[in-house]
Amino acid sequence: MERPVASAKLVTAANIADPDGFYAELIGVHEGLDDAESAALNARLILILANHIGDRDVLREALAAARRQSGAANTAGRKETA
Repeated sequence: MERPVASAKLVTAANIADPDGFYAELIGVHEGLDDAESAALNARLILILANHIGDRDVLREALAAARRQSGAANTAGRKETA
């Protein structure tokens, strides 16, 4: 299979039709799963979507963006100490 030359950038602006409906579906697919099954489902979904995207530069941007968001979430509840 020949890969097209990609020059895409990561889209971070809202781009999902009916985002609330998608979120409900995403939450619903986890219904009845324990934490390990839910984590495994998330991992499979990430790999499926990464394969669909295919562009390593875009995937690197997504990894970096997710890491930045993770760092912000981890420090949001912390108080600075002087």
